[in-house]
Amino acid sequence: MAKIDKSLYTKEEWLVIRNRRRLEKQLKKQKEQISRSIKNKDNKTAFVLGNGVSRSSIDPEQLAKLGATYGCNALYRTFAPDYLIAVDVKMILEISRSGYPNTNTVWTNHNKAYTELKNINYFQPSKGWSSGPTALWLAAEHGYDNIYILGFDYKGLDDHSKFNNLYADTKNYKRSNEGATFYGNWLRQTKTVIRDNKQTNFIRVIAPDNYQPIELNNFTNFSTMDLGNFQEIYKISQF
Repeated sequence: MAKIDKSLYTKEEWLVIRNRRRLEKQLKKQKEQISRSIKNKDNKTAFVLGNGVSRSSIDPEQLAKLGATYGCNALYRTFAPDYLIAVDVKMILEISRSGYPNTNTVWTNHNKAYTELKNINYFQPSKGWSSGPTALWLAAEHGYDNIYILGFDYKGLDDHSKFNNLYADTKNYKRSNEGATFYGNWLRQTKTVIRDNKQTNFIRVIAPDNYQPIELNNFTNFSTMDLGNFQEIYKISQF
């Protein structure tokens, strides 16, 4: 980055320029770091796993044979994706204490609650997003042609009123009889990833009763696929 003569600017102008250059430097460093971390570089397909119950019949191990896998939070308890993303403080501390990052790839945001955790990759600058959309963003950054989205259910269970998560009633998760989590941020962040990566095809795999946000249909690089068709096409047996 070329050196700038500070004497040409007022103090206020220089502060704006300096902060912008710092951000540009951080973004460049992050892209280089992400690029170095890519696995399965020759693979054109990735699977991003949210933890909505709609993916309960899918065995992640079978997906791992078909492409790169990206997952969130407690998924690590039963399956090790190529990339695990967690941004919740309690969840990242659980993952760290388990020893999982010693042999697997984990990404998170910087947080004063865990500034010195070992073997953790940090987004620079922090995304400030939920884990699922952050995992989707990371997959898009890795440049796959096709990204399948599973377990992004958005709305809750029981007429959208109850907490929808495969790990409900377990450590660091809400109880299954608690209210559904607000999905607005998830949806907005998902839309941002799809909008900003027009070269990538995003396919959301859905169960028959899944909520389908109409605004996602505005993107020509987005489509949905019935769960049964997905299992048939990829010859994935019932889990």
